[in-house]
Amino acid sequence: MTRDLTQSAIDRQNILNNSQAIDSIQTKLGLSGLNYNDEYKFTTKMVMDFYEVSRATISRYIVNHQEELSHNGYQVLKGQRLKEFKSLFGHLIAPHDDSSQSITDDTLSDQVIDNQYLSRIKALAVFNFRAVLNLGMLLTESEKAKQVRSLLLDVVIDTINKRIGGSTKYINQREEDFLIAIAREPIYRKEFTSALSQHLEMGPVKYSIYTDAIYNAIFKENAKEYKAILRLEEKDNPRDTMYADVLKLIASFEIGLADEMKEEATRIGRKLSPSELNLLIDRFSKKRQWIPLIEDARAKMASRDYGLRNIIHQRLQNYIGALSHDDYTRFLGDRSKDLIDRVLENPQLIDVFKRLKDR
Repeated sequence: MTRDLTQSAIDRQNILNNSQAIDSIQTKLGLSGLNYNDEYKFTTKMVMDFYEVSRATISRYIVNHQEELSHNGYQVLKGQRLKEFKSLFGHLIAPHDDSSQSITDDTLSDQVIDNQYLSRIKALAVFNFRAVLNLGMLLTESEKAKQVRSLLLDVVIDTINKRIGGSTKYINQREEDFLIAIAREPIYRKEFTSALSQHLEMGPVKYSIYTDAIYNAIFKENAKEYKAILRLEEKDNPRDTMYADVLKLIASFEIGLADEMKEEATRIGRKLSPSELNLLIDRFSKKRQWIPLIEDARAKMASRDYGLRNIIHQRLQNYIGALSHDDYTRFLGDRSKDLIDRVLENPQLIDVFKRLKDR
């Protein structure tokens, strides 16, 4: 999948929220600025020189993308923070060519600056490293920005591959909640299949049909479609690739439906027909209690598969958003671990690990 960072705010934010990738790109670029409050700050002149563009070009992008750039670290220093910044780096700030203008920016120089000029600076624009990269993902006039975008995409892929060893099929299993969720899955699944067996008048095909009914209610795909989108093999169990939040919601649906089927079959004094169960599932899935849970599960599946697996669920495309810093920490950072490491921390779950590996 080709990604155009100049056009996609989601792709830009996915990169900027990936702290491991940002650290790696900073090392590769060797770009350092003014160390202020344990973070490198870059003046507009520094950014101009790096991307080899004019001040007017930088200003235009700031006006057009101010909310995004501000979110990622662009800011205008004023008041006490400006006073502190000037006291530290005033000797590097030189006047504009037209000093009669209201001063909201700076240039770099080795000149000694007189106090009279510095006192006239009422606001000063600065970027942190993320904001510098953010601007580079937007700039279409700069060849250097184009090179940075290419390097960013390469580094992101390399970061994921190094962390998980190449394949993203089971990246969901690195989440700390996954092992608990998958350990409980057979218990809830058995309640559902037992209810189908006892309360639905239909042959063995009912188990796959109504599993698909639950999948469609939650994430608008049946098992076959899901496996095709994730490029799974026939022997692969879809649930082994699902995120913990999705597994928990499926479990809630299964045990909830099991109870509903039992109550309805008791009420009518016989097994349900397929058409009756279809109506029951439709009513059940439309209960207001499910709305926030389903919306959350769809957003997480769509966004994580897009950001981590480079996969688009077409029916969930409107749910795709940028991954948070917490998401990257959850699946690629310090909180993520290989499944075997999780089992070593929880020896009582060794049977679950064996079951997953035997599938």
